[in-house]
Amino acid sequence: MSGKKKSSKKRPQKQAPRQVRKPVTGPPVWLGPAAVAAFVAVVIGAFLLYRWYTTPLPLASPSPDTTAAVIAGLTSLPASEFETVGQGSASNLIKPATGAVLTGTSGKPLVLYIGGEYCPFCAAERWPLIIALSRFGKFTGLDTTASSETDAYPNTPTFTFRSAKYTSDYIDFRGVETTDRQQQPLMTLSASEDEIFGKYNAQRTIPFIDFGNKYTSSGAMYSPEALSGQSWQAVLDEVKDPNSVQGKAIIGSANLITAAICKMTSDQPASVCTPMIQDLEKKLG
Repeated sequence: MSGKKKSSKKRPQKQAPRQVRKPVTGPPVWLGPAAVAAFVAVVIGAFLLYRWYTTPLPLASPSPDTTAAVIAGLTSLPASEFETVGQGSASNLIKPATGAVLTGTSGKPLVLYIGGEYCPFCAAERWPLIIALSRFGKFTGLDTTASSETDAYPNTPTFTFRSAKYTSDYIDFRGVETTDRQQQPLMTLSASEDEIFGKYNAQRTIPFIDFGNKYTSSGAMYSPEALSGQSWQAVLDEVKDPNSVQGKAIIGSANLITAAICKMTSDQPASVCTPMIQDLEKKLG
């Protein structure tokens, strides 16, 4: 029985459609550099903003009239305040010294101060030093300044001895500001002053005070932080209050300095070298 043979020929298979990838669209050529530039601009802007908020602004110098009023107030504090405060919160940094009596141009025992206008610790120490010296004599030519705005405790309000003159019936005074606010050379130590500086202060730190070679002091007797961010008038107002932080620190320091000077003058004048001051003298060694 014959039949039709099935054809063995395979039908062609239908090919699956090829997937065609769409081209990937990349960022424009200019976008990379622009993004980097924008990022850098943001970083710089943030840094400048940070500096604007964190960099202390320089203190505005007071007018001549205000300066004169502040100095007048500082150098005429009532005796009752010194008696009320005593040592206050001041640190006693005054140490005995040995050597020939140091005298000034008039032959009186000399108080020698060495510092720098940029130095915040010098800035702090000048307040009580001026107060104490004004109890024995009179200043002319004092002027206001502030410590460096780039050092610790920036822009600490203070005074400078660069043009100051001092007269007293009891002592001589020499104030040497070795550098200005930018740490540029200002006043020069004499050979004998430089020798004293090195002898009693091997590290040559400032502020340094020599009380007639009888006592010396290195450093500030209180922290400059007590004056931070304040004007000269604001500090004076606080100094006039014996219960304030500044009053206890600055008047207490002035009393210790007064005690060292009274030791130089054999407790003269008696109106200054009171029993309270004489008690402080015993703490000087």
